[in-house]
Amino acid sequence: MKNLFGKLVVATVVGMFMIVAMAGMGLAADTIKLGVAGPHSGDLASYGIPTVKAAELVVKEVNAKGGVLGKKVELLVEDDVCKPEVATNTATKLLSNKVDVVLGHICSGATRAAMGIYRDSKIIAMSPSATNPALTQSGDYPNFYRTIASDDAQAKLEVDFALEVLKVKKIAVLHDKGDYGKGLAEFAKRFLEESPKGKVVLYEGITPGAVDYSAIVQKIKRSKAEAVIFGGYHPEASKIVSQMRKKRMKTIFISDDGVKDDTFIKVARKYAEGVYATGPKDVSNNPMAIAATEAHKKAYGKDPGAFFLNAYAATLALLNGIEKAGSTDYDAVEKALRTQFVETPLGKIRFDERGDAVGVGFSMYQVQNGVFLEVK
Repeated sequence: MKNLFGKLVVATVVGMFMIVAMAGMGLAADTIKLGVAGPHSGDLASYGIPTVKAAELVVKEVNAKGGVLGKKVELLVEDDVCKPEVATNTATKLLSNKVDVVLGHICSGATRAAMGIYRDSKIIAMSPSATNPALTQSGDYPNFYRTIASDDAQAKLEVDFALEVLKVKKIAVLHDKGDYGKGLAEFAKRFLEESPKGKVVLYEGITPGAVDYSAIVQKIKRSKAEAVIFGGYHPEASKIVSQMRKKRMKTIFISDDGVKDDTFIKVARKYAEGVYATGPKDVSNNPMAIAATEAHKKAYGKDPGAFFLNAYAATLALLNGIEKAGSTDYDAVEKALRTQFVETPLGKIRFDERGDAVGVGFSMYQVQNGVFLEVK
């Protein structure tokens, strides 16, 4: 009898532990897992960290209201340093942690490297910043969405602005040899060659991370270019512009949303003045954009950085897609993203059959007195 009693006690205790363990497992499984992938360290962290902050703010508000489908949203944040070879590991790690959807990646090259991995596991990923046209236009990544317009639209704006507004004719087109920068430069070159008003006097790729760009600066000078269109990111742009201005070159510098970031101004300092760069349309008068910006200031004590509003919109769109779908099922969420509108800081958006957001676009900005201002 005593022995039987002991066995019952042991069985009861073991059963209790199993119930607790299963409850713990159930709790972990009973969340919506949102991956956030991008550069959170390194030279391009200023592009990735604002996306993390946007996701944190949206998720905090959503969870305070009961979550999505009655479940809390859990963030899984992974750094890819904007490098394709790291992004594949980042994607694999997110999948191993059973992520449901992904916010990211940020850079086009890293996005392309990771997207096939997500596709093969039927995971939807939405970027606030990856603008390479092939990501949606090639048909290779039906699982990819973005809340920013593609580089063909961005390059067209840059070329039209140079020819129609600035009235320049001789243009040097440079790029950083990456998916993003080279892709944009190729479109700019094509648009210029198709126009009778402009001429490409120099087309060349540079080496990212170089300390000195005096050789390419000298080529720009010899080409007698009136303007430069550069496809790439702020670390290289700041060096090229600085070296051009130190040589007293007045050649107009036009770039992209990879340069339209306060870090460019901080690094290039006085040499940033007058530089033009395309970026997401100004939505500062949108009530949701105002509220999101104020929430960031309150939470983090400063203004948000690049692509914050696009990331905020992407987070809302992903979670709304799951809510409307009634589950995290890939096909159901995909249908919801393409048919259901959602209110965001970018306006009321949905996604077309390719995954591009309907209703978003680019504007031209210029550095004036140390800040980027939209050119009306």
